[in-house]
Amino acid sequence: MSFDNTQPPPPPAPASTPSVGGPAAPTGQAPAAASSRIHPVGWAALGAAVLGFIFACIPGALIVGWILLPAAFVLAIIALVLKGKKWPGIVALILSIVGTIIGFVVFFSLAAAAVSDAIDESTGTSVTAPTEDSSDTEDADDEPVAEAGSSRENPAPLGSVISGDEWDITINSVALGATDQVLAANPINQSPEDGYEYILVNVTATYTGADKSMPALTTINYVTPEGVTIDGLDTFAVAPDALDTTSELYTGASATGNLALAVPSATADAGVLVVTPGILADDVFVAVK
Repeated sequence: MSFDNTQPPPPPAPASTPSVGGPAAPTGQAPAAASSRIHPVGWAALGAAVLGFIFACIPGALIVGWILLPAAFVLAIIALVLKGKKWPGIVALILSIVGTIIGFVVFFSLAAAAVSDAIDESTGTSVTAPTEDSSDTEDADDEPVAEAGSSRENPAPLGSVISGDEWDITINSVALGATDQVLAANPINQSPEDGYEYILVNVTATYTGADKSMPALTTINYVTPEGVTIDGLDTFAVAPDALDTTSELYTGASATGNLALAVPSATADAGVLVVTPGILADDVFVAVK
């Protein structure tokens, strides 16, 4: 008795029933419309970038631009990562970068203009000539001199008060040929170079500001007839009865003392002093005799 081991063929698979509404999309494939849309984040980035760019160009609304532009930059990066059309994110990214640069340009332009205005307002310097001792003089008050001191050719006379915003500087006297006096004042003082001599400039510095300050914030230099400036740092010397430039003076207080300057001997009396009564003040020229 024999057995037939042949298995019958499997029944055919039933035909798939089409779904209502058409054939189903292949598994794992996103709808084609998803990549053709613009993600809302892209629109948000573009709107913030456009507004930030506009505000960055307006001086009065610059701070608003600086708030919107960084936000637009971050949203643009997110929009480029998400699915959808990329052009809003690209445009927003470019606008946010360019707008930030323009914002900095506008800011520094405003800052420079403000500093310039502050300097213009604070550089007013006036010269008051000394009162002449005369029985015929009816007005004993000091008289302003408009032109004196404006150039080396027309220096203000000794005794003039050079006034800035916070300081009144008076050149009381100038002693030419004072080398022996300076060398005797302090053993560390060195002899001037050949062809040079020390002069002593007696100065009174009066603080007229609202708080306190030091005379060191004013400068008094010597200018040769050739136009070369010589200051106290060119030759280190301690003057007799030296002006204390580091003393703190309150409103109305004064300090008086000498400054030593090494100048060419041959033309010592032909040069002029240049006085600057404050950091932002104008220069005023004063005669040495």
